[in-house]
Amino acid sequence: MALMFDTLVVILGIAVVFYILNDVFQSVVVPRSTPARYRLTRWVVRPGWRTWRAIALRTGSSGERERLLGVFAPLVVVVLLVLWLSGLVLGYGLIFYGLRSQLHPVVQDFPTALYFAGTSVLTIGFGDFVASSGVGRALALTAGGTGLGTIALAISFLFSLYGSFQRREILIVTLDARAGAPPSGVNLLETMSKLGMLDDLPRLFGDWEKWAAEVLDSHLAYPVLAYFRSSHDNESWVSALGAVLDATTLVLTTVVDGPHGQAKMMFAMGTHLVEDLARFFRIERDHDPGVERYEFDQAREALAAAGWSLLGPEESWVAFSRLRAQYAVALNNMAKWWAAPPTQWIGDRSFVRFTAPRHEELPARVASR
Repeated sequence: MALMFDTLVVILGIAVVFYILNDVFQSVVVPRSTPARYRLTRWVVRPGWRTWRAIALRTGSSGERERLLGVFAPLVVVVLLVLWLSGLVLGYGLIFYGLRSQLHPVVQDFPTALYFAGTSVLTIGFGDFVASSGVGRALALTAGGTGLGTIALAISFLFSLYGSFQRREILIVTLDARAGAPPSGVNLLETMSKLGMLDDLPRLFGDWEKWAAEVLDSHLAYPVLAYFRSSHDNESWVSALGAVLDATTLVLTTVVDGPHGQAKMMFAMGTHLVEDLARFFRIERDHDPGVERYEFDQAREALAAAGWSLLGPEESWVAFSRLRAQYAVALNNMAKWWAAPPTQWIGDRSFVRFTAPRHEELPARVASR
């Protein structure tokens, strides 16, 4: 009876170790999205964000809210490392308890087996307990190797995350002067026209096409990246994507002389990004332009005042509604899920009130020099 119990404990311990190592492998090593239905990472990140966001949105200060939301992603990476190591200690503790007769002195209870497993996984090795047989010694070495390997992978994972995060933020920060903070597609086209930078639009759309491809690849491979917030106020990768997509949609449907070819390429890549991320993160999608007719007419007036030549209002409204419906609802729901700072046509405006975009005074400052 005792032998059967010990065997079951060892099997349970092996299952726990395998479960943890598989989660580490799928989360850190595999460079693509993987099923996460029964993985520890899924049970930590998504429910944790839902609770964390609910708490943050109840704070009275927008600054405090952003600071609180910005802590979540780095914190969850540390929490995952702690849970992975704790899971390994628990699994090896069960194994060593089932094989307690192979330790010297003989382990008398489970907490002591857990202690020996902890010193093995963390490679502390005080020497008060040692493995006295070949199987026990092999398991102690395996515990130390998996513990060190998990820590090494977690550190490399953290560097990879921050490298991808910094590459993501470069274009977002440079968009600030052109599209405002929070960014707006209408403001982007206004600024480019007023500053005589229309020839720069094809290059800008090309850069954002590459940015969208990299974000799609990195955020599906390492989904926790999507929860990392921009380090600058009133900026978000979701809002920036929406602003550039709105600009390309306006170029394709409303203005006459825009760079239609590059705008079309960016639109295709951007909608691909929105569609795939919305599907992966289970964000609700629908076909609705997300913009009222009077808002579109106001945008047309702003573009005309900035010097753009426009197509007819009815023709452009029909085309604009058809194209924007391909990404508007999913993008808006993504902005709500990640509590992105609200901007023109995107996000939840019910809890934050922002001042006018800072870039609106830019042309006057430039002209005065």
